[in-house]
Amino acid sequence: MNVATVVVNWNSWRDTVACLRSLEKLDYPQTPIVVDNGSTDDSVPRIREACPQVALIELGRNFGFGTGCNAGLRRALAMGADFIWLLNNDTLVDRTSLTSMIQAALADSGIGAIGSVIYHMDQPDRVQVWGGWRVRMLLGSVCPYAANMPLRRLDFVSGASCLLRAHAIRSVGLFDEGFFMYWEDADLGFRLRRQGWKLGVADQSRVWHKGGAAIGPRRAVADAWDNLSAARFFRRYACVPAIPLAVGGGYRIAKQLLRGEFKRIAAVIRALIKGLLQSQTELSIRGSSCEPDAEHPAHQAELGA
Repeated sequence: MNVATVVVNWNSWRDTVACLRSLEKLDYPQTPIVVDNGSTDDSVPRIREACPQVALIELGRNFGFGTGCNAGLRRALAMGADFIWLLNNDTLVDRTSLTSMIQAALADSGIGAIGSVIYHMDQPDRVQVWGGWRVRMLLGSVCPYAANMPLRRLDFVSGASCLLRAHAIRSVGLFDEGFFMYWEDADLGFRLRRQGWKLGVADQSRVWHKGGAAIGPRRAVADAWDNLSAARFFRRYACVPAIPLAVGGGYRIAKQLLRGEFKRIAAVIRALIKGLLQSQTELSIRGSSCEPDAEHPAHQAELGA
């Protein structure tokens, strides 16, 4: 099987290089593709120097996680990849992690996406998420699985480590680029399942993940994108979007209130209001075509324009 691995970098070349080094030790061949999402540090020359053999796409500015992944996905599909492994740049992988996912995928042709068991980087024996997440529609939040569970309960595979079948991606489209950050993997999981694709978890595939490496101290910014993306998601999939947005938003506001983090409260409120005011046209799925749009600035970088 022809496998490509897509890693998105933003101002965190040390993590990216460490991730690429761990990929070199895999017992299954794959082709790494790094997408630099408009880093403002010296990421590009550092990655080129450390890993000159790795394909590197430069988008020029930060278009968000989904758009960055899509650039890599399009390149992988153009290369004829049968599977594309989306991997967060702040991860390290076990040498058999990819083999385990490929074996699970080949055992069932109906599986469109497969996850790994992801562990905390600083607590390597503690599970961060067992493959993926469950969406609590009424509560407006997601819940990570921390142990083996029936796959029918898996709503989406974690974007931190997700092996996608190329045929499935061609059938449902890439990430919705309307999600700048967060919830894009949930949206893709829902779209896959709605078109009849199954989700899986390779429980022998082990990945260690830092989490939040690209965010650093900018938690209010992260809160804003998280809640704006949540509004986009629940307006698309909830029967009565106001319920999960009110409950979930209220919980997040109360949590920050107890911590006295008033900037984060303001970020949550502004994002939810903005998300609720978006028109139906703005909520349509954007940029998910497997063919790049020559008019889109990020896609021009993919095309080498």
